[in-house]
Amino acid sequence: MTGEELYQRFVLYTVVVLQVTLVPIVGFSLTYLLEVDQDNFSIAVRTELVYWIVIAGLLYGFLSLLLALFFGGFRPTPVADKGGWMPVLGLSRRAGDPELIDRSRLALQASPYGRMARIVHEKTMGDGHDLIAVHGGLQLLAVPMQVLLIAVPLLIMEGVPEGVIKSDRAFELGMAGYMIALWMAVRIQPLVSSWLVAYAAMFRSVLWRISRFSWLLPILFFWIIARTFLAASLNWLDVDITQWDEVQLEAVLLHVVAPDAVVPETAVIDFLVAISVLPMATFTTMSVLGGAHDMPGWMGGQESGLENLQMDLLESPEESGGDEVVEPEEPDFPEVDEAVDEEAEEDASSRMIDLPFRLFED
Repeated sequence: MTGEELYQRFVLYTVVVLQVTLVPIVGFSLTYLLEVDQDNFSIAVRTELVYWIVIAGLLYGFLSLLLALFFGGFRPTPVADKGGWMPVLGLSRRAGDPELIDRSRLALQASPYGRMARIVHEKTMGDGHDLIAVHGGLQLLAVPMQVLLIAVPLLIMEGVPEGVIKSDRAFELGMAGYMIALWMAVRIQPLVSSWLVAYAAMFRSVLWRISRFSWLLPILFFWIIARTFLAASLNWLDVDITQWDEVQLEAVLLHVVAPDAVVPETAVIDFLVAISVLPMATFTTMSVLGGAHDMPGWMGGQESGLENLQMDLLESPEESGGDEVVEPEEPDFPEVDEAVDEEAEEDASSRMIDLPFRLFED
């Protein structure tokens, strides 16, 4: 392992930590911390929201990490070799069971995490693409999925007629639709990435040369755009978001830590943005880290095994010797050959002696 590979992996591990900690905190700070007074041309800092920004940012980041690991089917290869998470955590007595190991390996191959890791491994180890560029390309390809995760709950909450579901239950229905959309998004992204990751990596490498912090800026940029778009859509649809305040988890935790802390009125919008942007970004980074390590042969799947078998069976022209036909050699048995020669000589001599007498037999 070279120093460049170690540096890239360190950068990606740092990205994972920052995505679940710094990104939501910075996103909330850009939205609420600074208050601009256009009439007096002044900027004030809302220090009363600092507690909510920190607690909500860490809580939503940790929640996004759990969603990414669960829906993505995160399972490192050492865990699959031991039979899955249950034997590793000591919750199963079947540790080392061959059947359980085979099932765990097949589940990892078919999971979105395993498929994405295999794509990253092929592009970096096989095609020679830069790991950071591949990561950035996959982050760009995840943007349509993040838009989908924002649009689906909004369409469900406002598209379902009031006669079908109660207005106070619309948020729960929207969250159910979000779970289904997230399940689909992590399975669609490997299909899209297998076709477009090379082009996205080339575009991302250009951004990497322009700015060394380009792995973090697109997430914050998309966060601001998504937050602005969602707030404008809710205002345009005249949605009363105050009825969803009771589902805010950070408010409950905040009142325990700091009872006098203030919670913004539009905090539910930031909740929707956080669970739409962060899970896909975290899932992508974790998959890239999985593909950056050495991958065992069984991760290639059945198609890779059949391809290797066919290549082993094929012989090259140099090894086969072209069209030259090799005649089989006769076995060499010296004793038998000598006995046969003696019998032939005796037979010939007897015939030569008997020949004159046989001429006058008739």
